Amino acid sequence: MAEERLQKILARAGVASRRAAEDLIASGRVAVDGVVKDQLGTKADPLRQKVTLDGQPLPGPEAREYWLVHKPVGVVSTVRDPQGRRRVVDLLPPGAAARLYPVGRLDYDSEGLVLMTNDGELAYRLMHPRFKVPKTYRVWVSGYPTAETIERLRTGVVIEGRATASARVHVKGGTDLRSKLSFVIYEGRKREIRLMCATVGHPVQRLVRVGLATLHLGDLPEGACRRLSPAEVGELKLAAGQITGCKPSPHGVKKSPRQGGGVRCATKSPPRRPSGRDKGR
Repeated sequence: MAEERLQKILARAGVASRRAAEDLIASGRVAVDGVVKDQLGTKADPLRQKVTLDGQPLPGPEAREYWLVHKPVGVVSTVRDPQGRRRVVDLLPPGAAARLYPVGRLDYDSEGLVLMTNDGELAYRLMHPRFKVPKTYRVWVSGYPTAETIERLRTGVVIEGRATASARVHVKGGTDLRSKLSFVIYEGRKREIRLMCATVGHPVQRLVRVGLATLHLGDLPEGACRRLSPAEVGELKLAAGQITGCKPSPHGVKKSPRQGGGVRCATKSPPRRPSGRDKGR
């Protein structure tokens, strides 16, 4: 097996997402053949070398699980909480895998869709901005934003010294006291939408994540969860570029670029049989 980055090895073993694995490496908790490796560019061959976390060998491959959770306000979307608050993992049934991690955090005072999985590669792709995976929110704010304010939110607002990426923002209704907005963003900075709205003078009153790529919260009750269907998992992987929509064909597969990334697949046409008209030509 070829060498791979340590964070990818850890993610595939199900111990953490790729981003969380980077923190484990940087903190000196990962070793290769007994030597601590704290540089993120380090590679190893898991078939020839012994990779350990906190001195323990990585667990063997486990079945991948994918759960959709409707996180209520007052629940933290972390695996551990020093303050002892209720965690999103506490909402999963006893039969769920032991090592499931939230794909992207949702604020303590926010609610909505949280994907839980031990598929580190998919989690990485869904969250990293370069894959441009959409996250959809319903947001209630104080006041009624003007058209100019909405345009500012769409094109980018400077928060914490850096402008936000372009977003899709629409007003869904409201009054001078309270409005409902729709946000679609492609990055996941901490408290990004709350900071954006506060910056333009319309503080958030309520925030609900309703979509992640092709996955939707739907009518799942608050505090409930459900396992994703194989079709939903496949759609998520396709949206994140982890797989393509190409299928094998007896005549081969042709891939060509399409707008928005990914590939458009088309089978090669089989050789044309000569017809009667072709004879004698």
